[in-house]
Amino acid sequence: MIDAKTLAGRFPGDFTFGVATAAFQIEGASRADGRKPSIWDAFCNMPGRVHNRDNGDIACDHYNRLEQDLDLIKEMGVEAYRFSIAWPRIIPEGTGPVNEAGLDFYDRLVDGCKARGIKTFATLYHWDLPLLLAGDGGWTARSTAYAFQRYAKTVMNRLGDRLDAVATFNEPWCIVWLSHLYGIHAPGERNMQAALHAMHYMNLAHGLGVEAIRSEAPNVPVGLVLNAASIIPGSDSPADLAAGERAHQFHNGAFFDPVFKGEYPKQFVEALGDRMPVIEDGDLTLISQKLDWWGLNYYTPERVADDAERQGDFPWTVKAPPASDLKTDIGWEIYAPGMKLLVEDLYRRYDLPECYITENGACDNTDVVDGEVDDRMRLEYLGGHLDAVADLIKDGYPVRGYFAWSLMDNFEWAEGYRMRFGLVHVNYETQLRKVKKSGKWYRELAAQFPKGNHKPGQQAI
Repeated sequence: MIDAKTLAGRFPGDFTFGVATAAFQIEGASRADGRKPSIWDAFCNMPGRVHNRDNGDIACDHYNRLEQDLDLIKEMGVEAYRFSIAWPRIIPEGTGPVNEAGLDFYDRLVDGCKARGIKTFATLYHWDLPLLLAGDGGWTARSTAYAFQRYAKTVMNRLGDRLDAVATFNEPWCIVWLSHLYGIHAPGERNMQAALHAMHYMNLAHGLGVEAIRSEAPNVPVGLVLNAASIIPGSDSPADLAAGERAHQFHNGAFFDPVFKGEYPKQFVEALGDRMPVIEDGDLTLISQKLDWWGLNYYTPERVADDAERQGDFPWTVKAPPASDLKTDIGWEIYAPGMKLLVEDLYRRYDLPECYITENGACDNTDVVDGEVDDRMRLEYLGGHLDAVADLIKDGYPVRGYFAWSLMDNFEWAEGYRMRFGLVHVNYETQLRKVKKSGKWYRELAAQFPKGNHKPGQQAI
């Protein structure tokens, strides 16, 4: 086990340690105080979509246990809390009337964090699109980008005076490919043309959102959270290396290139361009506005090899074997060097601002035994990946903070409640919270750092 105090010595004194959650995964209260359904409420009710037909109606009951959970974050000793805001609570139909009760909840959340000395990193969109927007095409419709712009403006007008940082979107890859091409997440579409439309209109919504945020709260650092894939070719053969480049364009370039270069990847567009939506004049200028920071969510590498038979669509790759049998309980390969390789590659390719690791963690389903949760695998996973972050900082990369995923066990999307990522165990029947061994270790690590020295978008002290 990596010693927390020894590891802490590898980080600068202004490094930010935090924990992360998402609204739909923890809040519950799905019909309370004016909230209306999201696409995930509908998806959960469709047979065969979510394990056990689990849903977010109660989840961790965070909506009703807000003060208790904020006390828990304070007790964890971390400096910052990354959370998402539920669009269906703020503008329940996506367009139309603003729901003051929804804004009031996030007022209490932000004020509660401030009262406890906890920095607030808000994410405006973590997948819970208001269901009524799906009737207009959801993310495959250009109009949704403008609905998002109004939602962003509404939130920042209310909360922008107290937020420490804001991200427009969480994990565009999941919003586009996982949800519109592979059909694993809501809305469950399986169509390349739909996915490409969702890609561009979500990218456009990001740009419109940046504009809205800065118009309402110009002093709040704005960023974007991307679950970039750490592409590792299966061999050094020219075919596998070329497959790795195609995989980069598909998994990463579709989102990084328009935001940080103002264009879509050339080979990607050549292969799929006849199915692309119309890119109007000014779209890419909006999308590529300079950001103050960006967030990386990393869990596992993506090993690829060339698909010589060119099955299916671009990028024409197949999975390559993992480097070892080490896996988390959800089946994802454990490979901490993949995070370092990814960050190095992205800074080589793009002119990127400073970075936060906005999600990193392991599914470890160890349960309570004799009143304790000895989740040793998660603890070792966190230690190994934080060691990789420290190596990046030593090599001069501007990584300013780390948010463990997740504060507590929660609704894990298509996996329902059977997969546990939390530093804190949740008994879903009683809602009892219990800090796991990994949570106690992380608390000891965070305790080594002074609070309040760094704000996103600033150079480290």
